Amino acid sequence: MSGGLVALLDDVAAIARLAAASIDDIGAAAAKAGVKAVGVVVDDTAVTPRYVTGFSPDRELPIIWRIARGSLRNKIVFILPVALLLSEFLPQAMTPILMLGGAYLSFEGAEKLIEAVRGGHEEKTATEARLSSAEHEKQMVSGAIRTDFILSAEIMAISLAEVASEPFAQRAIILVVVALLITALVYGVVGLIVKMDDIGLRLAQARTGAGRAVGRGLVKGMPVVLGALGTIGTAAMLWVGGHILIVGLADFGWHAPEDLLHDLSHGAAAAIPALGGLITWLVETLGSAVVGLIVGLAVVGLVHLLPRRGKAAH
Repeated sequence: MSGGLVALLDDVAAIARLAAASIDDIGAAAAKAGVKAVGVVVDDTAVTPRYVTGFSPDRELPIIWRIARGSLRNKIVFILPVALLLSEFLPQAMTPILMLGGAYLSFEGAEKLIEAVRGGHEEKTATEARLSSAEHEKQMVSGAIRTDFILSAEIMAISLAEVASEPFAQRAIILVVVALLITALVYGVVGLIVKMDDIGLRLAQARTGAGRAVGRGLVKGMPVVLGALGTIGTAAMLWVGGHILIVGLADFGWHAPEDLLHDLSHGAAAAIPALGGLITWLVETLGSAVVGLIVGLAVVGLVHLLPRRGKAAH
């Protein structure tokens, strides 16, 4: 079963393969590994902008830079050494660790969904308003880096699986290249997204009518885009978390959820052959999101139930 948005990005994969053909073996392997992780990269890009909304324009890029540094530290300092050592000496541990990460992503996505339904976002905003600007910024950066850790672990695990046959030292170099390129891609795009309204404001002050029209369109449209990205980010947590769990269960020998999604997606695609790839992706993504939501709600229930039991025991 394909994960993330990889099934919709064949053109990107083809371009990467053509580029890889003209560079050395390490570059080619890094491109191959990175393409396989594109789906999670898109999810990461959708999740991150919500951590930057609400700040003054002059703080947006510094915050993104702090999150990007944290993301790179996650990949290279923490995830890479552990992933390499586990793949070398204890490969069977990779799946349960990834599944724990998938459960955490599902938990975060479910919590965000509950907040949206209950209107908890307003209460949270009021609480954040009572924090100083520095405290609020630190809180949001820390939250973004924690979420990034799980997505980065999935990216590195997918990339590692693609170069598992390479020698240890070459694997390490390839994954460092992947970490650098993907971090630059994700946070470069995020920076462009969050500053698009400022670009629109500059264009709105242009002398030409066309420039002003485009600028006004960007200024009016970007709040809608950022709001949509917040929704996509929550959905991404659920579908990536659910996908990790489904694949992990299959690795442990329980193929029923994966087989069910495979049958449903291919059955739906057969009904509309012209949109087969899109339909397959939509069904698999929706199915993964449903699994992520079920697991996430269960974890939310446990997290809120355990403190109550602790109080009752006292």
